[in-house]
Amino acid sequence: MWIYQKKLEFPVNITNPDLMMAKALMAQYGGPDSELAAGMRYLTQRFSMPDDRLRATLNDIGTEEIAHWEMIGTMILQSMDGASLADLEAAGLIGHYTMHGRAVYPADPNGVPFTASYIQSTGDPVADIFEDMAAEQKARATYEHLMNLTDCEQYLAPLRFLREREVVHFQRFSECMNILKELYPDGKQNKLRR
Repeated sequence: MWIYQKKLEFPVNITNPDLMMAKALMAQYGGPDSELAAGMRYLTQRFSMPDDRLRATLNDIGTEEIAHWEMIGTMILQSMDGASLADLEAAGLIGHYTMHGRAVYPADPNGVPFTASYIQSTGDPVADIFEDMAAEQKARATYEHLMNLTDCEQYLAPLRFLREREVVHFQRFSECMNILKELYPDGKQNKLRR
């Protein structure tokens, strides 16, 4: 179903590594509101959506979130390039190094590994779409926090792009909510079929 294009959705070229940013970016790589969590959430929720338009939207956005996960991983890797052990220790990354070397690993900035408990799929399309809208707003806020940590355009350009995509995804999920209102004008969803 998917065709992988061997290029990032938006170019990442960090030539001035910054370990503080590497650590901070881990929020969007393996944290509870990360691109990984979003991609897994949407690609899982799509199966129980009651309409092809909803399934298509969740599939499209979930796929794009995996592309964003790839961008964040690239940013982390480039941000750690050439770092000495002393540099990693000073940045609070010695625990990361001990467990993963200089590899990119899905954990948050505190070293807490990614867990599937970060995602939810209730089978209730209204609940799931509302959660998705909230997830996009949390990711947008996280990108804005990340942008406040640097004045380096090599970080800011991809972060601006990612933030804007969160805004677009929120809008698309708002459209999904309108579709659900069409499907369930009385607010009552179909009962479970036995």
